[in-house]
Amino acid sequence: MPATSANLGPGFDSLGLALSLYDEVTVRVRPESGATVTVEGVGAGEVATDESNLVVQAVRRGLAAGGVTEQPGLELHAVNAIPHGRGMGSSAAAIVAGLMAARGLLDGVVDLDASTLLTLATEMEGHPDNVAPALFGGLTIAWMTADGPAYKRLLVHRGVSPVVFVPTSTLSTKLARSLQPASVPHEDAAFNVSRSALLVAALIQSPELLLAATEDRLHQAYRASAMPETDALIGLLRQHGLAAVVSGAGPSLLVLGSDPAQRLTAADLVARHAESDWRPLMLAVDLGGATVAAHSALQADLA
Repeated sequence: MPATSANLGPGFDSLGLALSLYDEVTVRVRPESGATVTVEGVGAGEVATDESNLVVQAVRRGLAAGGVTEQPGLELHAVNAIPHGRGMGSSAAAIVAGLMAARGLLDGVVDLDASTLLTLATEMEGHPDNVAPALFGGLTIAWMTADGPAYKRLLVHRGVSPVVFVPTSTLSTKLARSLQPASVPHEDAAFNVSRSALLVAALIQSPELLLAATEDRLHQAYRASAMPETDALIGLLRQHGLAAVVSGAGPSLLVLGSDPAQRLTAADLVARHAESDWRPLMLAVDLGGATVAAHSALQADLA
């Protein structure tokens, strides 16, 4: 399951990008009831290792959607690389991992199609901007309809070169969202509409427009007080012509380079000016999204 970065500046709650950093989860059905979870890498010793684990909850949700009335015992093993609480879609990856595992376990019994997976993931996450790219890869535009979430996947221009800078500090999405006002000026809303449209064009066709296309007036300034160093570094990077934005709810920051050299420039600036440690992740755009493969014939236990 790939990491993701949502919003991308002006595309609040609608645009998301899949990135080449992955969590891997193995799920097995067992005779005993309940669930056990082992974790390597990020979250080891921190995340829940029982039924309350988010991946377990997502597996259960997917199996129930497939008509499984008696939930089986589960063994999960996770190897995690996506940082937690830093705006890189770790919860979306966990949810998608569980749903994809359920899809694999139900293979040959019932099909959890893309629409069902997106609906279930959005219900669990609360919004589709991270789960859509985690599921489908690439750049996604996600929106809500009367019938539920919908998405469009787009291919990103090969010149677009992402780098994410990850701090040691964390920030909860709930806190970040609480800092936003209930309404914004009409002028700011119109500003973001234009920049969001421009950003899609910049990402798929014209990377040289990324700096202008990533301007935002809807959420980043309101959240700045919760992540002052993120805000300061974004200002510095943008002054040097780099398309820097908050990654998701933060506090990580994302630079969308228009060529690979811009990533090195960004890394040098952050290394020289940051007041604390920031880990640069030179990533590619993930094109495949979440994948699932069968390790053994477990589906018969669920028929």
